[in-house]
Amino acid sequence: MLENIVVNHQANASATVIWMHGLGADGHDFEPVVQMLDLPHIRFILPHAPYRPVTLNNGYQMRAWYDIFGLQPDSAQDEAGIQAMQQTINGLIDSEIAKGIPSQRILLAGFSQGGAMALYTATRYSQPLAGVLALSTYLPLKNKLVSEQHAANRQLPIWMAHGNADSVIALSTAQASREALQAAGYPLQWQEYDMPHSVCEQEIADIRRFLLQVLPA
Repeated sequence: MLENIVVNHQANASATVIWMHGLGADGHDFEPVVQMLDLPHIRFILPHAPYRPVTLNNGYQMRAWYDIFGLQPDSAQDEAGIQAMQQTINGLIDSEIAKGIPSQRILLAGFSQGGAMALYTATRYSQPLAGVLALSTYLPLKNKLVSEQHAANRQLPIWMAHGNADSVIALSTAQASREALQAAGYPLQWQEYDMPHSVCEQEIADIRRFLLQVLPA
């Protein structure tokens, strides 16, 4: 099980959001955003990715959900690493179900590489989830989506947001992922913001609206 931070640890939480940080950050990164959302009925789990060498950063060890070889559309992807982390995140979901939270009240969220893991894992999970919050990110191994998606989450609500000045993950990369998800039949909401590879105030308000839509109190 991954080390994690829990916000809203109350026993009476009726829903769970598992929120994954971006490359090189940790679970504390989105703790202030979660506090700003002010949703006491939701337990937020903010896991820390393990340390691993990242090829894109000359093999430097940092917190990463999987290895990254490049950020171009034709860059090779760490399929084995992505699949291994998918199983770990499945374990976090299973743990919440074991605590009494129905799968339909569990949502995966993530920023950048964390958002990629959220999209990959949720579309393949074997029980219906509440949705995905995918921030400044992309769908990894998108050409395998149709063959690997699980019927239980074919109607998974997805909220995807991206900055139009993002110099880390190009807007076009996110748009290609959006199109792949829509073509596979997912009900997807899309938002663009005037921002770089980050989060803005309006986006946080929109995130809160989406979470209340799919995880009402």
